[in-house]
Amino acid sequence: MNIPILSSLIFLPTIGAIFIFFSRSKNEKYNSSKYVALFITIANFFLSIYLWLIFDQSTSDFQFVETREWIPGFINYKVGVDGISILFIILTTFITPICVVSVNKTIKSRLKDFLISILLLETLMIGVFCSLDLVIFYLFFEGGLIPMFLIIGIWGGERRVYSAFKFFLFTLLGSVLMLVAIISIYWLTGTTDVVKLYEIGIDAKYQNLLWLAFFSSFAVKTPMWPVHTWLPDAHVEAPTAGSVILAAILLKMAGYGFLRFSIGLFPIGSEYFVPLVYILSLIAIIYTSLVALMQEDMKKLIAYSSVAHMGFVTLGIFTLTQQGLEGSIFQMISHGLVSAALFLCVGVVYERMHTRLIKDYGGLVSIMPKYAIVFMIFALGSLSLPGTSGFIGEFLILMGAFKKNFLVATVASVGVILGAAYILWLYKRVIFGKIKNQEVTKMLDLNKHEILILWSLAVPIIFFGFYPEPLINTMEVSINNLIDMYNSNLSNNIVMSK
Repeated sequence: MNIPILSSLIFLPTIGAIFIFFSRSKNEKYNSSKYVALFITIANFFLSIYLWLIFDQSTSDFQFVETREWIPGFINYKVGVDGISILFIILTTFITPICVVSVNKTIKSRLKDFLISILLLETLMIGVFCSLDLVIFYLFFEGGLIPMFLIIGIWGGERRVYSAFKFFLFTLLGSVLMLVAIISIYWLTGTTDVVKLYEIGIDAKYQNLLWLAFFSSFAVKTPMWPVHTWLPDAHVEAPTAGSVILAAILLKMAGYGFLRFSIGLFPIGSEYFVPLVYILSLIAIIYTSLVALMQEDMKKLIAYSSVAHMGFVTLGIFTLTQQGLEGSIFQMISHGLVSAALFLCVGVVYERMHTRLIKDYGGLVSIMPKYAIVFMIFALGSLSLPGTSGFIGEFLILMGAFKKNFLVATVASVGVILGAAYILWLYKRVIFGKIKNQEVTKMLDLNKHEILILWSLAVPIIFFGFYPEPLINTMEVSINNLIDMYNSNLSNNIVMSK
């Protein structure tokens, strides 16, 4: 095929954003802009599904590769996908139209600008997962800060400006060292082409420093303890659609970076710093789970739970086992669906009561039974109950952890118990009990629009919980190749150092 399918996926949302921008009139027709954005994002989702259907799962090679000279003799625009990146692309194209649909009541001003920001953000996120050049990756990776900064800063809550700047400064400063590392890699090897770097390798004596430079960026974006404090503030102040896209996709960009670059390019550094990652991951799992138990704001509780779940992800990645790596990817996909759904559930009751405090609710099961059912599905997915997608990811991660370090796996298992504690306690206080606030009795159950959005997330959570094979089959060959490449490069560097 001569059709540049990846470039189409990347830039179709930008075309939609340009169309919406130039369709302005004196009397803004908000609905027409939303329909344009919805059409573009749904079309992009179906294009990603087509990409998945024609993807060859039997090879670990990058497919649908496009290369164009951008800055002659220095940087090429190079994109491609393998069994790892294609799953994140599908997650991105699936979540984005849900975000567009969810703005129906939540965004009451400058809706066109909001939709433009969402569409541009989709372009940048897909670009991250397709990039096969370090400079192109960096541009997409950091470019996503701008529309997210605007989404929080313009359409957020009362402390939106503070939260937006905190988000921007944390993530930008964390990436400065990564930019220095990319320049250093070009100086050392003469290329920023990821595929070529895999082939030629990077000198062992520089790998620890380069690994730390990339880690400084990915750790903030994951976010890992102790640089996680920007996330709860960003989630609390962001509009519902902003929280959904932040939790479901933006956090996964850092996890993908660990897989693609930290392990792929710096095997010596990855091996050396495994204990550091284990310690930080375990602190994130246990500490933030305990903090989540103490939260009175529903959004903050879910935000801290995201830090804990991403702690499992980083733990699984650096077990450097097939089960751990597959589990971490599966967990990221599952968390993308579950966290998006939980934030949407909070948005549903917030639109009715204009409060996110847990104490203001209670007894919703008798007032909103449809809401109680879908909220239960997402709560069970968050605590990784068998039969939900969350179980598959955490089970594989713990299997990989037990193979590498029994003590680490045992401590991480405590996080599973704590995760069940905070999410079930949240559900109990909001859904069950006596109705203490009479305003709750005036709340209406889910309408057709909300049922469509929430069940579109509930179905894949249950489906992949019972039938994970489509995701496992897609990533398996690429994961095995990543492990083989890691072990081979590690062995070669050890021999050379001797």
